[in-house]
Amino acid sequence: MAEIKDPENTIILETTKGKVVIQLLPQVAPEHVKRIKELAREKAYDGVVFHRVIADFMAQTGDVQFGKKGGESFNPGRAGMGGSSKDDLKAEFSATPHVRGTCSMARSQSPNSANSQFFICFTDAPWLNKQYSVWGQVIEGMNNIDKIKKGEPVSDPDSIVSMRVAADV
Repeated sequence: MAEIKDPENTIILETTKGKVVIQLLPQVAPEHVKRIKELAREKAYDGVVFHRVIADFMAQTGDVQFGKKGGESFNPGRAGMGGSSKDDLKAEFSATPHVRGTCSMARSQSPNSANSQFFICFTDAPWLNKQYSVWGQVIEGMNNIDKIKKGEPVSDPDSIVSMRVAADV
C-alpha cells in the first residue's frame, strides 16, 4: 500500500471494484477539499453509484441526492442531476493539469455550480484544464478505477462502498 504522508488530506475510497487512495490537494482547491472531506465524514458518498463512465475519459460519481443506493431519493434515471443539501462552491480553477488519476469536480455550464459530484480521469484530458476544479490525485488503485463499468447511463453501475478521510480510519 502507498505510504500515507498526510492522513488528514488523504481519502480512502472503497469501490465495488476495490480500494483507491486519493491524495487531496488543499493548496490547489481548499474549499473543494473541505467539501469532499465534509461529505466523506458525513458518509454521504457511501452507496453512491458511478452514473456516467466514459471509456478513455473519466468515471463520474458523487450525486449524493439521486445516486445513493438505498437513499431516500435514489433514482437511477436522475443520478447525475443532483448534489447535496450544501451550497454550490465557487470555482477554484488552477494550473494543475487533468491527467490520469486526477480527481476533479463535476459542474453544470456555470463555473460556480460544483457541489458534490466529481470525476476521476482515466487518461490525460488537457481540454478540461482551468475549466474544472481539481481537488485530488489517485496515488493507489487506478487499476480498480479502470475496471468500473462503462456507460452513459451505466446499467447496474458500480458504486462507492465507503469514502473516508484516512485520519478517521
